[in-house]
Amino acid sequence: MASEEGKKQLASQQTVRLGDQAPDFTAQTTLGKLSLHEYIGDKWCVFFSHPADFTPVCTTELGKVAKLKDEWAKRNTKVIAYSIDSVEDHLKWIQDINETQNVTVDYPIIDGSDKSVAIRYGMLDPDTLTAEGLPMT
Repeated sequence: MASEEGKKQLASQQTVRLGDQAPDFTAQTTLGKLSLHEYIGDKWCVFFSHPADFTPVCTTELGKVAKLKDEWAKRNTKVIAYSIDSVEDHLKWIQDINETQNVTVDYPIIDGSDKSVAIRYGMLDPDTLTAEGLPMT
């Protein structure tokens, strides 16, 4: 069962619907502080999320996204990732991804530790909770 703080987080989630402009936000990332809309500029964007750093499937997926760098560029597209962990954890994870997947992750991964982006995008899962009763992405 969600804790009181977990219930508060779930109740504050916003909804993003097909056809909506992606809500802007400013967040710390592995490439420094950035605004989503400024980062995207006049390009398309693939904004994808993973529940936690260092999970085996997520590691291979982020590696594959890095390997497709030239394909993203051909399509006028930028990528940005999100995970619930901190920038410090992301930087360690990037080292692991680069080593195990033989790539260079050079796109930003958003610091999700305060959950503000997850709340803004309605990404919190009411059925997957931490031991403290807080919702996860």
